[in-house]
Amino acid sequence: MLQWALIFLVVAIVAAIFGFGGIASASAGIAQIIFFVFLVLLVVSLILHLVRGRSKGL
Repeated sequence: MLQWALIFLVVAIVAAIFGFGGIASASAGIAQIIFFVFLVLLVVSLILHLVRGRSKGL
């Protein structure tokens, strides 16, 4: 997934060079969606880590 985020970053930079057209707004929207997906995955991973860490201690 990080590879996709980097690809969309490059697409957004190229679109910015060409004048912030429709491609830039589409890339920014996709980047925003990917950001929130990563944020949700981070929270889920942290919760699972805390739950598994506590169960091992018992």
